[in-house]
Amino acid sequence: MHDAPTLDLLALLPQEWRSALAPHLDPARTASLAGFVADEYATRTVFPPVEDLFSAYRLCPPADCRVLILGQDPYHRAGQAHGLSFSVRDGVAMPPSLRNVFKELSADLGIPRPTSGNLCGWAAQGVLLLNSVLTVREGSPGSHANRGWEEFTDATIRVLDALESRVVFLLWGGYARRKAALVTNPRHVVLEAGHPSPMNPRGFLGSRPFSTANKALADAGRPTVDWERTAG
Repeated sequence: MHDAPTLDLLALLPQEWRSALAPHLDPARTASLAGFVADEYATRTVFPPVEDLFSAYRLCPPADCRVLILGQDPYHRAGQAHGLSFSVRDGVAMPPSLRNVFKELSADLGIPRPTSGNLCGWAAQGVLLLNSVLTVREGSPGSHANRGWEEFTDATIRVLDALESRVVFLLWGGYARRKAALVTNPRHVVLEAGHPSPMNPRGFLGSRPFSTANKALADAGRPTVDWERTAG
């Protein structure tokens, strides 16, 4: 009989995030999630690759976070997901939702649409590109929902809500917008819009999230984001 695969999720996190998240997480629930995720990686094709699982956290320490962009779950096709919501690596075709994000970016700020879908440059500026569910089975969107990731990412929002400096929360689509209730600190700003998916023709395009986020940051004396600098 083979031992069940194990994965210590908290050990994979950068130290700053591990310390910040631990008080908000139920150890038994986290262990259950870790067991499920370890088994899925061992027996299925799961995205993103395990080495990219916490890319968003590695690139954006809690103290540096200025903006949160919350997605639902990772892209579920090979080569797309690399641990940042909406982002794909250089050379990977842009998914439709990301094309709409860039369409709105161009309309909002008048800058050329990026040619690469890699958003590491945003992450390096303090934009936490987080999905509510951090893993997915190949070809099966939503397959890792309701296994414990939601509590994990809710805890992340609570960590950001407790920060002294303003954070702008960009919540796109019904799933993300339900998280608005977790932001209770009046110094922060929540900007809600429809999901950028082309299947949702209204509610995202025209919402001007990038200029509005920068105004909210500037109003609080925080540096704005150079949204044109998408690449790392």
